[in-house]
Amino acid sequence: MRLFVLLSHGLLEEQRREALEKLGVEDIVLLPPELQGLWSSIPPHLDSLKEFLKPIFQWLSKVEEGDFLLVQGDFGAVFLLVDYAFKKGLIPIYATTERIHREEREGSGVRMVKLFRHVRFRRYERWEGY
Repeated sequence: MRLFVLLSHGLLEEQRREALEKLGVEDIVLLPPELQGLWSSIPPHLDSLKEFLKPIFQWLSKVEEGDFLLVQGDFGAVFLLVDYAFKKGLIPIYATTERIHREEREGSGVRMVKLFRHVRFRRYERWEGY
């Protein structure tokens, strides 16, 4: 079982450990550098993302049923990829975080520091109550 990663940043060590230990992932497949910029910089002016995301879908052509797809980013792109994952028999997941706010005094001012700590992966779900 593999984990394909679609994030605009790398995996945290806690995320890597959870994928291996709790999800039972044997291999983590990161987005190649040539596609990383594409995923991180989705143009806001496009009417549709289907054509723009073709290289991502081509990269995912090697997935197998039961593989995990960790996907977070542009809402429309995430929707398309999660929909794709469900249709291909993948397990789409996302990372949940805990937000920790801290104030630090700096001279006569106060700096607000926001830390995001990984809590767990959660599966995307389909609503079946219609």
